[in-house]
Amino acid sequence: MALSFGLVHAADLAAPAALTLDGTPPVPQELVKVAGRYLEFRTARFLGWHPKKREMLISTRFGETPQLHWVDHPGGSRQQLTFTVEPIVNAHIQPVTGAYAVFSQDTGGGEFFQLHRLDLTGPDIGKTTLLTDGRSRNTGAVFSRGGDRIAFSSTRRNGRDSDLWVMDPQRPNSAKLVLEVKGGGWSVGDWSPDGTRLAVLHQVSINEASLHLLDLATGTLRPVHPASDTKAAYGEPHFTKDCTGLLFTSDRGSEFLQLIRRDLASGRETLLTPQTSWDVEGFELSPDGKTVAVVSNEDASSVLRLIDSTTGKPTGPQPRLPLGVITGLRWNEAGTELGFSLAHANAPSDAYSFDRKSGALTRWTRSETGGLDAARFRSPSVERTKSFDGRSISSLVYRPDPARFPGKRPVLVIIHGGPESQSRPVFQGRNNYHLDELGVALVYPNVRGSAGYGKTFLTLDNGFLREDSVKDIGAVLDWIKSQPEFDGARIGVTGGSYGGYMTLATLTHYSDRVKCGVDIVGISNFVTFLESTQEYRRDLRRVEYGDERDPAMRKHLLAISPSAQADRIRVPLMVVQGRNDPRVPVTESKQVVKAVRDAGGTCAYMEASDEGHGFQKKRNVDYQFFSTVEFWRKHLLGDSVP
Repeated sequence: MALSFGLVHAADLAAPAALTLDGTPPVPQELVKVAGRYLEFRTARFLGWHPKKREMLISTRFGETPQLHWVDHPGGSRQQLTFTVEPIVNAHIQPVTGAYAVFSQDTGGGEFFQLHRLDLTGPDIGKTTLLTDGRSRNTGAVFSRGGDRIAFSSTRRNGRDSDLWVMDPQRPNSAKLVLEVKGGGWSVGDWSPDGTRLAVLHQVSINEASLHLLDLATGTLRPVHPASDTKAAYGEPHFTKDCTGLLFTSDRGSEFLQLIRRDLASGRETLLTPQTSWDVEGFELSPDGKTVAVVSNEDASSVLRLIDSTTGKPTGPQPRLPLGVITGLRWNEAGTELGFSLAHANAPSDAYSFDRKSGALTRWTRSETGGLDAARFRSPSVERTKSFDGRSISSLVYRPDPARFPGKRPVLVIIHGGPESQSRPVFQGRNNYHLDELGVALVYPNVRGSAGYGKTFLTLDNGFLREDSVKDIGAVLDWIKSQPEFDGARIGVTGGSYGGYMTLATLTHYSDRVKCGVDIVGISNFVTFLESTQEYRRDLRRVEYGDERDPAMRKHLLAISPSAQADRIRVPLMVVQGRNDPRVPVTESKQVVKAVRDAGGTCAYMEASDEGHGFQKKRNVDYQFFSTVEFWRKHLLGDSVP
């Protein structure tokens, strides 16, 4: 049966027109007044440097969705460049003159991204031009060093396979197919500095990939490593400045991703990072080819180092940054400054630069936090517990201020998606309301299958092992109940995408130990999911979850699917879904809502007609948050707000 929260009164907030609501709680205006400021934070994402001037291209939101902006000096005002309804996903500046940028954008969250050219100079300044066909999925655009071409992946040939194409962005009709492939997972890593070759990555799964060199004149694709080599993960191939070498990450011969330099003529490889217990998650080679900026993921936090590109030894002043997450490394054209984005518990994502000579760290943007004192935001601790098989499971735990909220606190368990992802110590945004106003603790577990803890840990939930990760949540629930500051009788669970599946699975296995749950764009039946997710990603997902075409695996997947066990969900559930979701189709949510209701359970449902895999438009995100808060207040807090 559907949840009933009574009639909507004039004092309630009207839902956006795109939302269809079925049994979701109405949103009182009083909540909007109190919680509204927690929704008015912004983030800024560094996208690149102007090649001629000390200026940055960033993405930030001053309306409904993130758009492109210029920042002409640290702390300067942001000049908005695009004004579209849909969010802009990524952008790259033409690397020689900066005359234009190429950006990526989809419609309604469908993830069929199109490439556009934005003119930044000349008589057509501000004009955008569609570069792709408007129908296919186009990703991973990379500029040549000369700035006259981009290479990218596209499904335009048949709507399924991720072929590689090359185009002059000033001549959209020049698009040329340079590599025809079968399946998804193919992407361009880098252009050789002389413009004759592409470094190509083919990802089979998060644990298996291969590197190739594509000769653009002959169309010859040559593997970097012999096919007889042990299967391994590879990532981020970059040519050396003289075209004789290739830098890339790999876990070949190691539990963790390391940075490797390979001489292309001899095949000799040099390990540039030591054998440590952490992954190299990103790197960027300086324009002179001498220095590499390396980011490692150390217990979920990013650590940035500068090393010599030949020896791997530290070089120059080393950055000192707060614990957080670093993304988007880019050197300026002169190689004197490194730009990047940094987010941490006390600040939203902002654009920074590091001067490699002086060691100075400069914050270019200072994103707003709705007038709230960011210094008061709570930082997490890393807590560990043993699971059913003795394996250690870590969680990021945010505790409310005990001076303001004495006594045992209710807890929200928030499970990340992926599953090959990781909960990390980033800015909590709207969730700061739960900590600072409701006194609810937040626990972010990194169960088996999460990234960042080695390739063995990453595979411990694959195929027939899927529910071992659910058992890890059981261990986390046991840990919560053992902590004197937490109220083990008031635990809620939520997550998005794969985290949505984990939420549903937690409710089927542990309805006697949790009070309620919110599933956001989650998988409810692995067989129907694999049969209906977009073709370009289906094989990649089969490696992780199992191949539903195999009778034994199909039987197993059906048995563990939450929609087949809906009668075991005995606590209130709320489901949130975007109608245009290409990854987890809307049918996954609709079928679990029906199954729970048919079994006599209570389930509320929210659907957005203009969203995909999670809400992105601010009006929808805000209403989802308010409605979810009301759900927690009623079913987790029992109408008692501290």
